[in-house]
Amino acid sequence: MLPPIAVSFIYDEQNHQPFLIGFFTIFLTGFVLWLSAKNAKGDLRTRDGFVIATLFWVSLGLSGAIPLYFSSLPSLSLTDSIFESISGLTTTGATVITGLDTLPKSILFYRQQLQWFGGMGIVVLAVAVLPMLGIGGMQLYKTEMPGPVKDAKLTPRITETAKALWEIYLGLTIACTLAYWIGGMTFFDALTHSFSTVSIGGFSTHDLSFAFFDSTALNYICIVFMLVAGINFALHFRAAKSLSLKVYTHNNEFQTYLSILVVHTLLISGVLLFLGHVDIIEQTLFQVVSFATTTGFTSSNHANWPLFIPVLLLFMSFYGGCGGSTAGGIKVIRILILLKQLGKEITHLIHPHADMPIKLDQRVVSRPVINAVWSFFSAYILSFGLLMILMMMTGLDQITAFSAVAATLNNLGPGLGDISSSYATLPDTSKWIACFSMLLGRLEIFTLLVLFSPVFWRD
Repeated sequence: MLPPIAVSFIYDEQNHQPFLIGFFTIFLTGFVLWLSAKNAKGDLRTRDGFVIATLFWVSLGLSGAIPLYFSSLPSLSLTDSIFESISGLTTTGATVITGLDTLPKSILFYRQQLQWFGGMGIVVLAVAVLPMLGIGGMQLYKTEMPGPVKDAKLTPRITETAKALWEIYLGLTIACTLAYWIGGMTFFDALTHSFSTVSIGGFSTHDLSFAFFDSTALNYICIVFMLVAGINFALHFRAAKSLSLKVYTHNNEFQTYLSILVVHTLLISGVLLFLGHVDIIEQTLFQVVSFATTTGFTSSNHANWPLFIPVLLLFMSFYGGCGGSTAGGIKVIRILILLKQLGKEITHLIHPHADMPIKLDQRVVSRPVINAVWSFFSAYILSFGLLMILMMMTGLDQITAFSAVAATLNNLGPGLGDISSSYATLPDTSKWIACFSMLLGRLEIFTLLVLFSPVFWRD
Protein backbone atom coordinates (compact mmCIF):
# COMPACT_ATOMS: atom_id res chain seq x y z
CA MET A 1 0.00 0.00 0.00
CA LEU A 2 2.94 2.37 0.57
CA PRO A 3 4.32 2.87 -2.99
CA PRO A 4 0.97 4.17 -4.36
CA ILE A 5 0.85 6.63 -1.44
CA ALA A 6 4.27 7.90 -2.53
CA VAL A 7 3.04 8.19 -6.13
CA SER A 8 0.03 10.19 -4.91
CA PHE A 9 2.32 12.70 -3.18
CA ILE A 10 4.78 12.87 -6.08
CA TYR A 11 1.98 13.84 -8.48
CA ASP A 12 0.18 15.95 -5.84
CA GLU A 13 -3.07 14.01 -6.26
CA GLN A 14 -4.24 13.89 -2.62
CA ASN A 15 -5.41 10.34 -3.28
CA HIS A 16 -3.61 8.57 -0.45
CA GLN A 17 -6.61 7.92 1.81
CA PRO A 18 -7.78 4.64 0.13
CA PHE A 19 -4.31 3.17 0.50
CA LEU A 20 -4.00 4.26 4.14
CA ILE A 21 -7.32 2.51 4.82
CA GLY A 22 -5.98 -0.56 3.07
CA PHE A 23 -2.68 -0.41 4.96
CA PHE A 24 -4.21 -0.22 8.45
CA THR A 25 -7.00 -2.71 7.68
CA ILE A 26 -4.52 -5.33 6.49
CA PHE A 27 -1.99 -4.56 9.24
CA LEU A 28 -4.51 -4.79 12.08
CA THR A 29 -6.15 -7.93 10.68
CA GLY A 30 -2.78 -9.60 10.27
CA PHE A 31 -1.66 -8.51 13.75
CA VAL A 32 -4.77 -9.99 15.38
CA LEU A 33 -4.34 -13.25 13.46
CA TRP A 34 -0.67 -13.37 14.44
CA LEU A 35 -1.51 -12.86 18.13
CA SER A 36 -3.93 -15.77 17.98
CA ALA A 37 -1.31 -18.12 16.54
CA LYS A 38 2.08 -16.87 17.77
CA ASN A 39 2.47 -19.69 20.29
CA ALA A 40 1.27 -22.43 17.96
CA LYS A 41 3.83 -25.13 17.26
CA GLY A 42 3.91 -28.12 14.95
CA ASP A 43 5.09 -29.09 11.50
CA LEU A 44 3.03 -28.39 8.44
CA ARG A 45 1.83 -31.44 6.57
CA THR A 46 1.91 -31.70 2.81
CA ARG A 47 -1.83 -31.28 2.52
CA ASP A 48 -1.63 -28.08 4.59
CA GLY A 49 0.25 -26.69 1.62
CA PHE A 50 -2.86 -26.90 -0.55
CA VAL A 51 -4.83 -24.79 1.92
CA ILE A 52 -1.99 -22.29 2.30
CA ALA A 53 -1.48 -21.91 -1.47
CA THR A 54 -5.20 -21.33 -2.03
CA LEU A 55 -5.65 -18.95 0.91
CA PHE A 56 -2.57 -17.05 -0.29
CA TRP A 57 -4.36 -15.96 -3.46
CA VAL A 58 -7.84 -15.60 -1.96
CA SER A 59 -6.72 -13.46 0.99
CA LEU A 60 -4.46 -11.29 -1.17
CA GLY A 61 -7.26 -10.90 -3.71
CA LEU A 62 -9.63 -9.67 -1.00
CA SER A 63 -6.99 -7.47 0.62
CA GLY A 64 -6.01 -5.94 -2.69
CA ALA A 65 -9.60 -4.85 -3.31
CA ILE A 66 -9.70 -2.51 -0.29
CA PRO A 67 -8.18 0.64 -1.83
CA LEU A 68 -10.08 0.09 -5.06
CA TYR A 69 -13.35 -0.09 -3.13
CA PHE A 70 -12.68 3.03 -1.04
CA SER A 71 -11.36 5.10 -3.93
CA SER A 72 -13.72 7.71 -5.34
CA LEU A 73 -12.16 7.47 -8.80
CA PRO A 74 -12.86 4.94 -10.16
CA SER A 75 -16.08 4.31 -8.26
CA LEU A 76 -16.28 0.51 -8.03
CA SER A 77 -18.72 -1.82 -6.30
CA LEU A 78 -17.43 -4.48 -3.93
CA THR A 79 -17.78 -7.12 -6.66
CA ASP A 80 -15.90 -5.00 -9.20
CA SER A 81 -13.16 -4.17 -6.69
CA ILE A 82 -12.55 -7.84 -5.88
CA PHE A 83 -12.70 -8.77 -9.57
CA GLU A 84 -10.09 -6.13 -10.47
CA SER A 85 -7.84 -7.15 -7.57
CA ILE A 86 -7.96 -10.89 -8.31
CA SER A 87 -7.47 -10.19 -12.02
CA GLY A 88 -4.36 -8.18 -11.18
CA LEU A 89 -2.82 -10.60 -8.70
CA THR A 90 -3.45 -13.64 -10.90
CA THR A 91 -1.97 -11.64 -13.82
CA THR A 92 -5.13 -12.22 -15.84
CA GLY A 93 -5.50 -8.63 -17.00
CA ALA A 94 -9.30 -8.64 -17.33
CA THR A 95 -10.66 -5.28 -16.24
CA VAL A 96 -13.99 -3.70 -15.31
CA ILE A 97 -12.55 -0.18 -15.42
CA THR A 98 -13.01 2.17 -18.36
CA GLY A 99 -11.51 5.62 -18.75
CA LEU A 100 -8.04 4.59 -17.57
CA ASP A 101 -6.47 7.71 -19.07
CA THR A 102 -8.40 9.91 -16.62
CA LEU A 103 -7.65 7.96 -13.42
CA PRO A 104 -5.22 9.15 -10.72
CA LYS A 105 -1.70 7.90 -11.27
CA SER A 106 -1.68 6.32 -7.79
CA ILE A 107 -4.55 4.01 -8.81
CA LEU A 108 -2.92 3.23 -12.15
CA PHE A 109 0.37 2.44 -10.40
CA TYR A 110 -1.42 0.26 -7.85
CA ARG A 111 -3.10 -1.88 -10.55
CA GLN A 112 0.23 -2.46 -12.27
CA GLN A 113 1.93 -3.19 -8.95
CA LEU A 114 -0.67 -5.88 -8.17
CA GLN A 115 0.33 -7.69 -11.33
CA TRP A 116 4.04 -7.38 -10.61
CA PHE A 117 3.75 -8.90 -7.14
CA GLY A 118 1.33 -11.52 -8.45
CA GLY A 119 3.74 -12.50 -11.21
CA MET A 120 6.54 -13.15 -8.76
CA GLY A 121 4.16 -15.07 -6.52
CA ILE A 122 3.29 -17.28 -9.47
CA VAL A 123 6.92 -18.09 -10.21
CA VAL A 124 7.67 -18.99 -6.59
CA LEU A 125 4.44 -21.02 -6.43
CA ALA A 126 5.26 -22.93 -9.62
CA VAL A 127 8.96 -23.43 -9.00
CA ALA A 128 9.26 -23.75 -5.23
CA VAL A 129 5.89 -24.61 -3.68
CA LEU A 130 3.77 -26.81 -5.98
CA PRO A 131 6.61 -29.30 -6.62
CA MET A 132 6.73 -29.93 -2.87
CA LEU A 133 3.05 -30.84 -3.02
CA GLY A 134 3.68 -33.23 -5.91
CA ILE A 135 1.63 -31.22 -8.40
CA GLY A 136 2.09 -28.33 -10.80
CA GLY A 137 3.37 -27.94 -14.33
CA MET A 138 6.39 -30.18 -13.95
CA GLN A 139 6.73 -31.27 -10.35
CA LEU A 140 10.08 -29.64 -11.02
CA TYR A 141 12.28 -30.78 -8.24
CA LYS A 142 11.28 -34.33 -7.39
CA THR A 143 14.77 -35.71 -7.86
CA GLU A 144 13.61 -39.22 -8.61
CA MET A 145 11.58 -37.98 -11.60
CA PRO A 146 13.25 -37.90 -15.03
CA GLY A 147 12.40 -35.97 -18.18
CA PRO A 148 10.70 -32.62 -17.58
CA VAL A 149 11.32 -32.87 -13.88
CA LYS A 150 15.06 -33.26 -14.02
CA ASP A 151 17.92 -31.26 -12.47
CA ALA A 152 16.72 -31.48 -8.87
CA LYS A 153 16.47 -28.16 -7.06
CA LEU A 154 17.81 -24.82 -8.22
CA THR A 155 19.29 -24.31 -4.77
CA PRO A 156 19.27 -26.50 -1.64
CA ARG A 157 16.82 -24.33 0.32
CA ILE A 158 13.44 -22.96 -0.74
CA THR A 159 14.36 -19.50 0.62
CA GLU A 160 17.48 -19.43 -1.56
CA THR A 161 15.43 -20.56 -4.55
CA ALA A 162 12.92 -17.77 -3.99
CA LYS A 163 15.74 -15.23 -3.62
CA ALA A 164 17.39 -16.37 -6.87
CA LEU A 165 14.06 -16.09 -8.71
CA TRP A 166 13.47 -12.62 -7.27
CA GLU A 167 16.86 -11.45 -8.54
CA ILE A 168 16.08 -12.65 -12.07
CA TYR A 169 12.57 -11.17 -11.95
CA LEU A 170 13.80 -7.82 -10.67
CA GLY A 171 16.61 -7.74 -13.24
CA LEU A 172 14.14 -8.32 -16.09
CA THR A 173 11.87 -5.59 -14.71
CA ILE A 174 14.69 -3.03 -14.58
CA ALA A 175 15.86 -3.94 -18.08
CA CYS A 176 12.31 -3.70 -19.43
CA THR A 177 11.74 -0.32 -17.75
CA LEU A 178 14.92 1.14 -19.26
CA ALA A 179 14.10 -0.27 -22.69
CA TYR A 180 10.61 1.25 -22.67
CA TRP A 181 11.96 4.59 -21.41
CA ILE A 182 14.63 4.73 -24.10
CA GLY A 183 12.01 3.64 -26.64
CA GLY A 184 9.90 6.74 -25.99
CA MET A 185 7.59 6.10 -23.03
CA THR A 186 7.43 8.46 -20.09
CA PHE A 187 9.20 7.05 -17.04
CA PHE A 188 5.86 6.42 -15.33
CA ASP A 189 4.49 4.45 -18.30
CA ALA A 190 7.81 2.64 -18.73
CA LEU A 191 7.88 1.50 -15.11
CA THR A 192 4.23 0.51 -14.89
CA HIS A 193 4.20 -1.30 -18.22
CA SER A 194 7.35 -3.19 -17.28
CA PHE A 195 5.41 -4.45 -14.23
CA SER A 196 2.66 -5.91 -16.41
CA THR A 197 5.02 -7.11 -19.16
CA VAL A 198 7.43 -9.13 -17.03
CA SER A 199 4.54 -10.53 -14.99
CA ILE A 200 2.65 -11.35 -18.22
CA GLY A 201 -0.31 -9.48 -16.77
CA GLY A 202 -1.52 -7.20 -19.53
CA PHE A 203 -2.86 -4.28 -17.49
CA SER A 204 -2.15 -0.90 -19.09
CA THR A 205 -2.43 2.70 -17.97
CA HIS A 206 -4.33 3.51 -21.17
CA ASP A 207 -7.65 2.26 -22.55
CA LEU A 208 -6.03 1.55 -25.93
CA SER A 209 -3.31 -0.60 -24.32
CA PHE A 210 -0.19 -0.63 -26.51
CA ALA A 211 -2.07 0.86 -29.44
CA PHE A 212 -1.95 4.15 -27.49
CA PHE A 213 1.79 4.50 -28.12
CA ASP A 214 1.61 3.74 -31.86
CA SER A 215 5.31 2.85 -31.88
CA THR A 216 7.02 0.07 -33.78
CA ALA A 217 10.05 0.23 -31.48
CA LEU A 218 7.94 -0.14 -28.33
CA ASN A 219 5.96 -2.99 -29.87
CA TYR A 220 9.13 -4.96 -30.58
CA ILE A 221 10.55 -4.23 -27.11
CA CYS A 222 7.32 -5.55 -25.63
CA ILE A 223 7.46 -8.65 -27.85
CA VAL A 224 10.97 -9.48 -26.64
CA PHE A 225 10.15 -9.15 -22.94
CA MET A 226 6.83 -11.01 -23.24
CA LEU A 227 8.69 -13.84 -24.96
CA VAL A 228 11.41 -13.90 -22.28
CA ALA A 229 8.86 -13.81 -19.43
CA GLY A 230 7.07 -16.80 -20.97
CA ILE A 231 10.19 -18.98 -20.61
CA ASN A 232 10.73 -21.23 -17.60
CA PHE A 233 12.49 -19.17 -14.94
CA ALA A 234 14.50 -22.23 -13.96
CA LEU A 235 16.10 -22.01 -17.42
CA HIS A 236 16.89 -18.33 -16.85
CA PHE A 237 18.54 -19.28 -13.57
CA ARG A 238 20.66 -22.02 -15.12
CA ALA A 239 21.59 -19.84 -18.09
CA ALA A 240 22.70 -17.04 -15.77
CA LYS A 241 24.68 -19.46 -13.64
CA SER A 242 26.40 -21.19 -16.57
CA LEU A 243 26.65 -18.07 -18.76
CA SER A 244 25.56 -20.20 -21.70
CA LEU A 245 22.62 -19.99 -24.10
CA LYS A 246 22.83 -23.76 -24.70
CA VAL A 247 20.55 -24.17 -21.70
CA TYR A 248 17.77 -22.77 -23.90
CA THR A 249 18.64 -24.28 -27.26
CA HIS A 250 18.95 -27.82 -25.85
CA ASN A 251 15.61 -27.64 -24.04
CA ASN A 252 12.69 -29.37 -25.80
CA GLU A 253 10.03 -27.22 -24.17
CA PHE A 254 11.76 -24.00 -25.26
CA GLN A 255 12.10 -25.32 -28.81
CA THR A 256 8.39 -26.16 -28.93
CA TYR A 257 7.51 -22.78 -27.41
CA LEU A 258 9.36 -20.92 -30.18
CA SER A 259 7.93 -23.21 -32.86
CA ILE A 260 4.37 -22.47 -31.73
CA LEU A 261 5.00 -18.72 -31.97
CA VAL A 262 6.67 -18.91 -35.37
CA VAL A 263 4.08 -21.22 -36.97
CA HIS A 264 1.10 -19.18 -35.80
CA THR A 265 2.73 -15.89 -36.82
CA LEU A 266 3.39 -17.22 -40.33
CA LEU A 267 -0.12 -18.67 -40.62
CA ILE A 268 -1.95 -15.52 -39.56
CA SER A 269 0.36 -13.21 -41.54
CA GLY A 270 -0.11 -15.36 -44.65
CA VAL A 271 -3.91 -15.19 -44.35
CA LEU A 272 -3.88 -11.42 -43.81
CA LEU A 273 -1.51 -10.83 -46.72
CA PHE A 274 -3.69 -13.02 -48.93
CA LEU A 275 -6.68 -10.86 -47.98
CA GLY A 276 -4.80 -7.73 -49.01
CA HIS A 277 -3.58 -6.44 -45.65
CA VAL A 278 -0.09 -4.94 -45.87
CA ASP A 279 2.51 -4.16 -43.19
CA ILE A 280 0.84 -6.67 -40.94
CA ILE A 281 3.86 -8.69 -39.70
CA GLU A 282 4.54 -6.45 -36.69
CA GLN A 283 0.91 -6.47 -35.50
CA THR A 284 0.57 -10.21 -36.05
CA LEU A 285 3.76 -11.04 -34.17
CA PHE A 286 2.72 -8.76 -31.30
CA GLN A 287 -0.73 -10.31 -30.95
CA VAL A 288 0.53 -13.88 -31.36
CA VAL A 289 3.17 -13.48 -28.63
CA SER A 290 0.73 -11.57 -26.39
CA PHE A 291 -2.00 -14.20 -26.63
CA ALA A 292 0.26 -17.27 -26.63
CA THR A 293 2.03 -16.10 -23.47
CA THR A 294 -1.37 -15.05 -22.00
CA THR A 295 -0.14 -11.48 -21.51
CA GLY A 296 -3.20 -9.88 -23.08
CA PHE A 297 -1.70 -6.63 -24.40
CA THR A 298 -3.34 -5.41 -27.61
CA SER A 299 -1.74 -3.26 -30.30
CA SER A 300 -4.84 -3.24 -32.50
CA ASN A 301 -8.49 -4.30 -32.31
CA HIS A 302 -7.96 -8.06 -32.61
CA ALA A 303 -11.71 -8.76 -32.33
CA ASN A 304 -12.24 -7.14 -35.75
CA TRP A 305 -9.59 -9.16 -37.58
CA PRO A 306 -11.09 -11.23 -40.42
CA LEU A 307 -12.18 -14.87 -40.62
CA PHE A 308 -11.05 -17.30 -37.92
CA ILE A 309 -8.13 -15.21 -36.63
CA PRO A 310 -9.74 -13.78 -33.42
CA VAL A 311 -10.81 -17.29 -32.34
CA LEU A 312 -7.37 -18.73 -33.19
CA LEU A 313 -5.68 -16.05 -31.08
CA LEU A 314 -7.99 -16.94 -28.19
CA PHE A 315 -7.22 -20.65 -28.63
CA MET A 316 -3.50 -19.85 -28.44
CA SER A 317 -3.96 -18.88 -24.81
CA PHE A 318 -4.60 -22.56 -24.06
CA TYR A 319 -0.95 -23.29 -24.92
CA GLY A 320 0.29 -20.74 -22.41
CA GLY A 321 3.98 -20.21 -21.82
CA CYS A 322 6.52 -22.64 -20.44
CA GLY A 323 6.12 -24.32 -17.08
CA GLY A 324 7.71 -22.30 -14.27
CA SER A 325 6.98 -18.98 -16.02
CA THR A 326 4.54 -16.20 -15.20
CA ALA A 327 2.26 -17.33 -18.05
CA GLY A 328 -1.12 -19.02 -17.67
CA GLY A 329 -2.71 -21.71 -19.84
CA ILE A 330 -2.07 -25.44 -19.95
CA LYS A 331 1.69 -24.84 -20.40
CA VAL A 332 3.85 -25.89 -23.33
CA ILE A 333 5.50 -28.78 -21.47
CA ARG A 334 2.13 -30.47 -20.98
CA ILE A 335 1.14 -29.86 -24.60
CA LEU A 336 4.47 -31.41 -25.68
CA ILE A 337 3.97 -34.51 -23.55
CA LEU A 338 0.38 -34.90 -24.81
CA LEU A 339 1.53 -34.67 -28.44
CA LYS A 340 4.31 -37.19 -27.88
CA GLN A 341 1.86 -39.56 -26.19
CA LEU A 342 -0.55 -39.12 -29.10
CA GLY A 343 2.20 -39.96 -31.60
CA LYS A 344 3.16 -42.99 -29.54
CA GLU A 345 -0.42 -44.33 -29.52
CA ILE A 346 -0.75 -43.87 -33.30
CA THR A 347 2.54 -45.72 -33.87
CA HIS A 348 1.39 -48.48 -31.52
CA LEU A 349 -1.56 -49.14 -33.83
CA ILE A 350 0.92 -49.97 -36.58
CA HIS A 351 3.60 -51.61 -34.41
CA PRO A 352 1.78 -53.05 -31.36
CA HIS A 353 4.90 -54.57 -29.80
CA ALA A 354 7.24 -51.61 -30.24
CA ASP A 355 8.77 -50.14 -27.10
CA MET A 356 8.69 -46.36 -27.52
CA PRO A 357 9.30 -44.44 -24.32
CA ILE A 358 8.43 -40.74 -24.30
CA LYS A 359 11.53 -38.60 -23.94
CA LEU A 360 12.19 -34.98 -23.14
CA ASP A 361 15.71 -33.59 -23.28
CA GLN A 362 16.99 -37.12 -23.96
CA ARG A 363 15.47 -38.45 -20.76
CA VAL A 364 12.56 -40.82 -20.37
CA VAL A 365 9.36 -39.34 -18.95
CA SER A 366 7.99 -41.66 -16.29
CA ARG A 367 4.48 -43.09 -16.39
CA PRO A 368 3.36 -41.16 -13.24
CA VAL A 369 4.26 -37.86 -14.93
CA ILE A 370 2.37 -38.82 -18.10
CA ASN A 371 -0.66 -39.86 -16.06
CA ALA A 372 -0.53 -36.58 -14.14
CA VAL A 373 -0.48 -34.61 -17.40
CA TRP A 374 -3.50 -36.49 -18.76
CA SER A 375 -5.35 -36.02 -15.46
CA PHE A 376 -4.63 -32.30 -15.54
CA PHE A 377 -5.79 -32.03 -19.15
CA SER A 378 -9.02 -33.87 -18.35
CA ALA A 379 -9.70 -31.66 -15.33
CA TYR A 380 -8.95 -28.57 -17.41
CA ILE A 381 -11.42 -29.48 -20.16
CA LEU A 382 -14.13 -30.53 -17.70
CA SER A 383 -13.68 -27.33 -15.70
CA PHE A 384 -13.85 -25.27 -18.87
CA GLY A 385 -17.10 -26.90 -19.98
CA LEU A 386 -18.75 -26.51 -16.58
CA LEU A 387 -17.69 -22.87 -16.19
CA MET A 388 -18.93 -22.04 -19.69
CA ILE A 389 -22.34 -23.54 -18.95
CA LEU A 390 -22.49 -21.56 -15.68
CA MET A 391 -21.60 -18.38 -17.57
CA MET A 392 -24.38 -19.01 -20.09
CA MET A 393 -26.82 -19.59 -17.22
CA THR A 394 -26.16 -15.99 -16.14
CA GLY A 395 -27.43 -14.77 -19.52
CA LEU A 396 -24.27 -14.50 -21.60
CA ASP A 397 -24.31 -15.51 -25.26
CA GLN A 398 -22.15 -18.43 -26.41
CA ILE A 399 -19.29 -16.37 -27.83
CA THR A 400 -19.03 -14.14 -24.76
CA ALA A 401 -19.33 -17.10 -22.35
CA PHE A 402 -16.72 -19.14 -24.24
CA SER A 403 -14.22 -16.30 -24.48
CA ALA A 404 -14.82 -15.19 -20.88
CA VAL A 405 -13.93 -18.64 -19.55
CA ALA A 406 -10.99 -19.02 -21.94
CA ALA A 407 -9.67 -15.58 -21.01
CA THR A 408 -10.01 -16.10 -17.24
CA LEU A 409 -9.12 -19.79 -16.90
CA ASN A 410 -6.01 -19.20 -19.04
CA ASN A 411 -5.28 -15.91 -17.21
CA LEU A 412 -5.30 -14.06 -20.52
CA GLY A 413 -7.67 -11.10 -20.02
CA PRO A 414 -9.15 -9.85 -23.32
CA GLY A 415 -11.93 -11.85 -24.94
CA LEU A 416 -14.53 -11.62 -27.69
CA GLY A 417 -18.15 -10.57 -27.83
CA ASP A 418 -19.34 -8.35 -24.99
CA ILE A 419 -15.94 -8.49 -23.23
CA SER A 420 -13.72 -7.51 -26.16
CA SER A 421 -12.85 -4.23 -24.41
CA SER A 422 -14.06 -4.56 -20.80
CA TYR A 423 -15.87 -6.88 -18.37
CA ALA A 424 -17.85 -3.97 -16.91
CA THR A 425 -21.13 -4.97 -18.59
CA LEU A 426 -21.17 -8.52 -17.19
CA PRO A 427 -23.68 -9.37 -14.43
CA ASP A 428 -22.19 -9.65 -10.94
CA THR A 429 -22.80 -13.41 -10.93
CA SER A 430 -20.70 -13.75 -14.08
CA LYS A 431 -17.92 -11.74 -12.46
CA TRP A 432 -17.85 -14.03 -9.40
CA ILE A 433 -17.65 -17.06 -11.69
CA ALA A 434 -14.83 -15.32 -13.54
CA CYS A 435 -13.01 -14.73 -10.23
CA PHE A 436 -13.24 -18.43 -9.41
CA SER A 437 -12.05 -19.25 -12.93
CA MET A 438 -9.02 -16.96 -12.58
CA LEU A 439 -8.04 -18.57 -9.29
CA LEU A 440 -8.63 -22.06 -10.69
CA GLY A 441 -6.35 -21.40 -13.65
CA ARG A 442 -3.70 -19.68 -11.55
CA LEU A 443 -3.58 -22.51 -9.00
CA GLU A 444 -3.14 -25.19 -11.69
CA ILE A 445 -6.64 -26.66 -11.21
CA PHE A 446 -5.83 -29.42 -8.70
CA THR A 447 -4.58 -27.12 -5.93
CA LEU A 448 -8.05 -25.62 -5.69
CA LEU A 449 -10.18 -28.63 -6.69
CA VAL A 450 -8.59 -30.89 -4.08
CA LEU A 451 -10.14 -28.71 -1.36
CA PHE A 452 -13.60 -29.74 -2.59
CA SER A 453 -12.84 -33.43 -2.07
CA PRO A 454 -14.28 -35.02 1.10
CA VAL A 455 -11.21 -37.27 1.28
CA PHE A 456 -8.99 -34.21 1.75
CA TRP A 457 -10.76 -33.23 4.97
CA ARG A 458 -10.71 -36.67 6.60
CA ASP A 459 -8.24 -37.05 9.44
